[in-house]
Amino acid sequence: MSLSKQPLYSWSVPFCGALLTVLASQAGAQDVVALDQLSVEGEGGVSLTRAAPIGLNLRTPDRTASRLGLTPLETPASVDIVSGETARLRGQDTIAEAVTQDATGITTIAAPGARNGAFTSRGFAGPNSIQQLYDGTRFYVGANTVTFPFDTWNVERIEVLRGPSSVLYGDGAIGGVINVVPKKPVFVPINVARAVIGTDGVARLALDSGGALGREEFGETFAYRLNVSGNRADGWIRPEGDFRNLAVSAALLFQPSPDLTFTASHDLGYQEPARYWGTPLVEGRIPDLIRFNNYNVRDAKITWADNWTQFKTEWTPSADIIVRNTAYRLTSRRHWLDTEQYIYNRGTGLVDRGDYLEIYHSQEQVGNRLDASFKGSLFGLPNAFAVGFDVNHIDFRHTNNFYFDQTTSVPLTGYDPGYFPQNGRARPAYATQTSQASVFAEDRVILSEKLSFLTGVRLDVPTLHRQDLQAGTQFEKTYQALGYRFGLVYNPTPDSALYAQYSFATDPVNSLITLTQSLSNFQLATGTQVEIGAKGLAFDGALEWTVAGYRIVKDNLISAVPGQPTLSTQVGSQSSQGFELALGWQFSPGWRLDGNLALLHAQYDAFDQNVNGATVSYAGNQPIDVPERVANLWLTWDFSRDWTARVGLQNVGQVYSDFSNTARRPAYNLVNLVLDHQVTVDSRLSLRVYNLFDKVYAISGNAVNGVGTNWLLGRPRSVEVAYTVTW
Repeated sequence: MSLSKQPLYSWSVPFCGALLTVLASQAGAQDVVALDQLSVEGEGGVSLTRAAPIGLNLRTPDRTASRLGLTPLETPASVDIVSGETARLRGQDTIAEAVTQDATGITTIAAPGARNGAFTSRGFAGPNSIQQLYDGTRFYVGANTVTFPFDTWNVERIEVLRGPSSVLYGDGAIGGVINVVPKKPVFVPINVARAVIGTDGVARLALDSGGALGREEFGETFAYRLNVSGNRADGWIRPEGDFRNLAVSAALLFQPSPDLTFTASHDLGYQEPARYWGTPLVEGRIPDLIRFNNYNVRDAKITWADNWTQFKTEWTPSADIIVRNTAYRLTSRRHWLDTEQYIYNRGTGLVDRGDYLEIYHSQEQVGNRLDASFKGSLFGLPNAFAVGFDVNHIDFRHTNNFYFDQTTSVPLTGYDPGYFPQNGRARPAYATQTSQASVFAEDRVILSEKLSFLTGVRLDVPTLHRQDLQAGTQFEKTYQALGYRFGLVYNPTPDSALYAQYSFATDPVNSLITLTQSLSNFQLATGTQVEIGAKGLAFDGALEWTVAGYRIVKDNLISAVPGQPTLSTQVGSQSSQGFELALGWQFSPGWRLDGNLALLHAQYDAFDQNVNGATVSYAGNQPIDVPERVANLWLTWDFSRDWTARVGLQNVGQVYSDFSNTARRPAYNLVNLVLDHQVTVDSRLSLRVYNLFDKVYAISGNAVNGVGTNWLLGRPRSVEVAYTVTW
């Protein structure tokens, strides 16, 4: 039996115990370094500092794992806080790069059809299981409708909560939550600019500006923040491999009194990504001859446009009460025009192209979230309590050409990509209106100096109304989704914690706002998790560490009715159990190590499908797109006064593209390098090398009848030079 298939707890529990004994004996740390930031010098502005990676931020309050503003050390859950500045120093220009290279056990299955931002976590994959937030607000994605945020330039930090999280954010979070927190207005002047050039025609420009507005006699009343980032490239694949995007974030803060703050913000994201859907496999591999070939049509189009407006109010009438309200409006527009399936035909030696698709999405989401937190006592014990509600309405319209069925064939090389057929253009298909209301509550009671008990609950009641714009039919469906959590945290020392947690969560049958009538009568999928773990600091804060073990079981998977392939039923279940380790260690002056490891065993427990008239069981098989090993390591070396080198290593285990586990995508290792030179106190020159050894690897893939057909390849070796300056 291979290591990946062995029960993890047979060896991980003794290892955890030994590790905890060593680390607890070294506990006694002071405060850890705060989030990376620009240092302030005098009144003239800011200067760049060579901020090192800042580890796990165990003492940094976060709002993703708890609405009570607890630190990860106080939370009975697995939490990663990725500093935006750390991501930028490591050359991670996208949210996907930062999350998968810095957080524990997260991988990407990005593709143009998955918004270039779909993830896996703890054995579960896709936007229905890994929920994405922006500044704490949930996106109600449907058929890949939301593509913002995507750029790390405007990011203050990324908070990742692993494991079932419906208690905080509703259904669709059995695998976890990724919350992108943008930069906020500041009263201290900030002006930073960055310019980047690189191979394959890469060019990037970015600006970050902030500070106080108004005359000094008005005090700290008005402040602003403006971030603009534009990126373009010719691309590494030809043709139609070029891309361009623009991200703008602007916010204005009004603070009429120390206890009352209003913030108005608007974010714009526009993308024209590479029109690349994968490379066909030839005899199960990617020949060097076609590695950089794109088999899409010549006039392929992909455009994504998002606008996000928020108005936030925060009132602190006393030191023990905080009231927050967020009103928002999101609009999203999408257009795809592609041929998206490429299969090598052994008989003809040609590439057969199918899925000639044109799709339009139009979405508007309007909502409001109000919550309040209180500190006091419960039965004479210190207590913190939060309660709130969330309401929103989503209008969604889908236009497609699913009626159209055409295939073409082109040679492996020397082909004419051709054009999209004019008789296959999209028609209005359906429209949905979704109204959702939620209530949630969370409580933390301190039972003793070393022991605390946390509980939380959330109820979501969404109602979907769908109209078929071609047949004229319609239906309406209301669901109820309940999530809850119980957790204990024990602090043997002020700088260490042991915890245990039980949580219950729900996932939608499919994307709610695109749900079809054939699936509307199914129940929501449910999941439970048991997690135990430990966290701590040692060596006066030079070392931060976390370990966790968990088991998740998800029920009510959809499966085909045996003998009736056109019908489906809910009989399936899926489980995962795993071990995770993360650390950040300043082990010597000028040297730092940051790394994480996730090992899991994930499988379908009960999952039958009808294949060619016969019932096939996939019980015991590894879920699609889920690796059972993910490891990241960053080594930072300040080898002289003005020079810093960073080496990043990533290992992702093998995955499968099909239920039968016959279409295998191999494991891969990536090496990234960054060399920084502090030219002056206000400027930094950086050399970045991605995929140093030019590894050919697959991010995602497709299969037909258990045979892999094409892989969407990751970035080849590339080089960028960046210059960052402040004033």
